[in-house]
Amino acid sequence: MERSHGTPRPMHLLIVEYTGTEQAAEPYFRDHAAYLDRHHRAGTFLVSGQTVPTELGGAIVAHGVDRAEIERITSEDPFVQAGVATYRIVTIAPGRSHPVLKPLL
Repeated sequence: MERSHGTPRPMHLLIVEYTGTEQAAEPYFRDHAAYLDRHHRAGTFLVSGQTVPTELGGAIVAHGVDRAEIERITSEDPFVQAGVATYRIVTIAPGRSHPVLKPLL
């Protein structure tokens, strides 16, 4: 799906990976949850959750911002600032999608 001017809106798959143990990140869970809530309310984060198994970290689907902006946003995560997690960012130029996603693309 494309926007009216023909350029697909990028989406980003954000993989949150603990740098140590899940227990090392526990003191920052509340601040990380507030960070997630803020970006969900802003409409940038569409889906977020822990991986299965949880000790791997988490994943977020984001949209509506370019690569530079998502890099800035992820650098503000309290997990990143505390050094207990890093992000792997995969930017996607949507090609095929389910019709329910059309308004987002």
